[in-house]
Amino acid sequence: MRILIPAGALVTAVTASLLLAPSASATPKGDNGTVKIHDAKTGEELRRNEPKVCSFYLDAFGFDATQKVQWHIEAWANNDLDKGETVKTGAFALDGSGHGRTSDMTLPDGQYKLFWNFEGENGKAKHKVFKTDCEPGKPGEEPTKPGEEPTKPGEEPTKPGKQPTATPSSSPSAPGGEQPSGTPSPSESTPAGAAATQGGDSGNLAETGSNAPVGTMAAVAAALAAAGGFLVMRRRKAQQH
Repeated sequence: MRILIPAGALVTAVTASLLLAPSASATPKGDNGTVKIHDAKTGEELRRNEPKVCSFYLDAFGFDATQKVQWHIEAWANNDLDKGETVKTGAFALDGSGHGRTSDMTLPDGQYKLFWNFEGENGKAKHKVFKTDCEPGKPGEEPTKPGEEPTKPGEEPTKPGKQPTATPSSSPSAPGGEQPSGTPSPSESTPAGAAATQGGDSGNLAETGSNAPVGTMAAVAAALAAAGGFLVMRRRKAQQH
């Protein structure tokens, strides 16, 4: 019986090692981290992926200490580059806790794919598809400088501290408020008599203009009266005879 106890213990140990072997190979050493796309305003401690960014960086978590990493980004879709063309690349070593991040970077608007290679990886590189989308300004609009007011179509921008100029008059005067030499003043260009006639009341004009018609009408009336008197006298004479 004393000989069978060590033999049974040996069988148990061998069986346990065979059962644990698959689980040990399922997570090979060095291939247990993850990488995220982060907006430049997102903190490094947040373990979330942001697939739509403008300015961004790559953030790695959970890798082995001081593990060396090589990465590159390829154009993928919705941009002016051919699919698969490399647009960014880099390499660095992670810190003692298996964490690391790149510097901030930007890319033209479009869709891209990150490929993350590192020491001890098992199979293909880790990868992430993401999109860059920076808000553009309005077409044809220039940014307004501090102190300036937005300009309207057809106007020039107002410089800081300068008031908009008034609309120029159609007939500018000479310096000192004088009239241009070639243009007569109102008192010189209009005769005194004409000014009096224009400025007088309208009744005088009516009386002056009616003098000639009144004389003519008086002469006609006198002639008619004489003719009427002649006819009356002639009729009386005819009645006496």
